[in-house]
Amino acid sequence: MKDRDLAGRDGQFMAEGKVVLERLFASDLYEPVSVLTTPSRLAALGLSGVTAPIYIVPQGVMDQTAGFAIHRGYLALGRAKRALTLEDVVPQGRARLLVLCGISNTDNMGGLMRNAAAFGVDAVVLDRACCDPLYRKAIRVSVGGVFSVPCVRVDDVIESLRALDVTPYALSPSGTRRLDEVIPAERAAFLFGAEGPGLSPEVMSACETVRIDMQDGFDSLNVATTSGIVLYHMR
Repeated sequence: MKDRDLAGRDGQFMAEGKVVLERLFASDLYEPVSVLTTPSRLAALGLSGVTAPIYIVPQGVMDQTAGFAIHRGYLALGRAKRALTLEDVVPQGRARLLVLCGISNTDNMGGLMRNAAAFGVDAVVLDRACCDPLYRKAIRVSVGGVFSVPCVRVDDVIESLRALDVTPYALSPSGTRRLDEVIPAERAAFLFGAEGPGLSPEVMSACETVRIDMQDGFDSLNVATTSGIVLYHMR
């Protein structure tokens, strides 16, 4: 069940919980390799159309396999159906992207992916410093939202956006414009950095910078919370 035990295994990942697994089963982007559950949990799991092997074991065997008492009662090994490029997932015409730079906290990554799914962004773009949104905990925090949104990692986020004629907006407490003043371009991306360091000066200088005004004496929100506010506005 440790994420590092799956590293390098053809992009496979571990998902847990009924809602998460059912979103995996319904995904156009990912598919189950195999499923593990118990007799008492099997009937409640929506398995329509699932062709992967389903292993049914006593709860004690499931706990031993997972390495802890897994009360959720459902596990699946999954993988991507195909590799994607940014060109594959950014539509022609109107586009809305969430771009993440240096997000290393799995809870924040899961929250960001949940918001991306909730507000229907076309794709999530990651730089090389971001953690994997398919870590088990990130998947769980996203409530399976990660399975709904294409996610592509790139070497240079600004150059990648320029190549697709997407206007970048950088979120920062020092942003020059308030969020409620911004009318997003037809093809728009909102960029978020890690809590603390934020976005690099190089990235900020290439974007229109945007802020969310707060009570005097408080200068920042959790990055996942901020993304929810911004993505709602961007819709």
